[in-house]
Amino acid sequence: MGDMEQLVDKGIDLLPWISEMAINLLIGIVIFFVGRLIASKVAKWCEHRMLKSSVDKAVAGFCSSILYALMFAGVILMALGQVGVQTTSFIAILGAAGLAVGLALQGSLSNFASGVLIIILRPFKSGDFIDAAGQMGTVDRIELFHTYLRTPDNRIIIAPNSAVMSGSIVNYSREKTRRLDLVIGISYDADIRLAKSIMEEIVSADERILKDPAWVIAVSELADSSVNFNLRPWVAAADYWNVRADLLEKIKYTFDERGIGIPYPQMDVHLHKQES
Repeated sequence: MGDMEQLVDKGIDLLPWISEMAINLLIGIVIFFVGRLIASKVAKWCEHRMLKSSVDKAVAGFCSSILYALMFAGVILMALGQVGVQTTSFIAILGAAGLAVGLALQGSLSNFASGVLIIILRPFKSGDFIDAAGQMGTVDRIELFHTYLRTPDNRIIIAPNSAVMSGSIVNYSREKTRRLDLVIGISYDADIRLAKSIMEEIVSADERILKDPAWVIAVSELADSSVNFNLRPWVAAADYWNVRADLLEKIKYTFDERGIGIPYPQMDVHLHKQES
């Protein structure tokens, strides 16, 4: 009975400590979830304010991601401190483990560094149509480790920042104007002067085609089965694809109406009958 009474007494003595630990653990959990929610709300609010201040969407998204990461780290430290973990020693442990983690996550650190370079150097901004990391699409946002591209058929491509910065970047939206480079082929028996005159009429009638720089229509090649023209008008970048499609359609219709043949690959087979 004496041993039982001692155990009961020890259990009673431990009750305050257990109750305090349970309360601290509960408060720590509340701090974690509430703090994470507040960090998310603050980051989104800051991004919204930056967008209203005409800050580029990609930059605003990147900055809000960094802000959320910093605030979330602070929330974790607060929650651990409430539970009773010595945060100073915990930070020291994190610092000691940081080197090993950094070596293990070289790719992620490279993506982060590349994201910083994208924000500083600004090779593109949100809304630009680019060709990077072997992918083409409109820049939607830039985050800590990835750049989000939206394709014309509404697919989302998530490209690592390091892959974007390690290769060539073609920005189709940086300049306000673009040049169309079309090759128009006509048959050898067609009237070259008439074909050129038709294309000049079509180009001159399209108000979307710029007068300066001047457009060019010239014979570029006497190919195997066609006489090829280079048709090079300048247009606003936003009109590029619509003008291209309209020019090709109008040229085809008008050539058909005016008797200008457009050659296509064909094979003539001749059969010879040999008499015995």
